[in-house]
Amino acid sequence: EEIQRETAYPDGKVEKVLKNGCHLIFFPNGTWKKVGSDGKTVTITFFNGDVKQVMPDQTVIYYYADAKTTHTTYSDGLEVLHFSNGQIEKHYPDGKKEITFPDQTIKNLFTDGQEESIFPDGTIVRIQRELHTSQFKRREYPDGTVKTVYVNGQQETKYVSGRVRVKDKDGNIIMDTKL
Repeated sequence: EEIQRETAYPDGKVEKVLKNGCHLIFFPNGTWKKVGSDGKTVTITFFNGDVKQVMPDQTVIYYYADAKTTHTTYSDGLEVLHFSNGQIEKHYPDGKKEITFPDQTIKNLFTDGQEESIFPDGTIVRIQRELHTSQFKRREYPDGTVKTVYVNGQQETKYVSGRVRVKDKDGNIIMDTKL
């Protein structure tokens, strides 16, 4: 493209305005910035090879050259990372994460701590959630069963059916409401 105007600044920065309306700004460290003729599309190419693009809809695409990884942040807050090995991670605004591994296994990490893996053969594995406090440790299983172990060693298991079983620190059943 033909240069309409070129300006050299005291700090070593050079700005070139092209006839098509694009602005190119060159920094002394080797980084350069291109502002599209629309004024909304911006590409920054850093001295280390990283590239940051800001699109008119405020989507930001950042390419990490050393890691060969692309990190895209959409205006709605969704973040998508593409790794060089083919792994793709989606980080949703609500905190949920979805990871697609190179073998196409998908792992979902939910905000309540539960995990779900979906393997290429269709097998689904759900991992329980654990909660640790100073008073107890609680494990919630995918089938809805909740087991709580208190600091005094007492254990309480609540089943989906409504059954509750309590054991003392030595494992002796002290209550069992079989329905």
